Amino acid sequence: MDSRWENIDDEECRRFQQAVEMVGQRWSAAILLALARGASRFTEILAMVHGLSGRLLTARLKQLEQAALVERTVIPTTPVQVLYGLTDRGRELLASRRPQSLAHRLGAVAVR
Repeated sequence: MDSRWENIDDEECRRFQQAVEMVGQRWSAAILLALARGASRFTEILAMVHGLSGRLLTARLKQLEQAALVERTVIPTTPVQVLYGLTDRGRELLASRRPQSLAHRLGAVAVR
């Protein structure tokens, strides 16, 4: 048995699995990327994620908020403004994908 994995907390592992499954759902990664690129309003996210419907964006934003990957801020103006942003956890998740993405791109270049 490999001893490197003995000290990993089971609860931490479950939370990680839930986050990975959330990001693996269709549109979730694209929404997180849109937020990382500066979108903060519903219509901005919708414009950056081509093919995504408003209804599905609403559902995914709620799920991502429940997973503590996205934060929702309501500004009590007339009309009410709602801003979305990545939480620290959301930023960490995207940052953790960066090495895999780079390796994938380098591998794709090497194959050509």
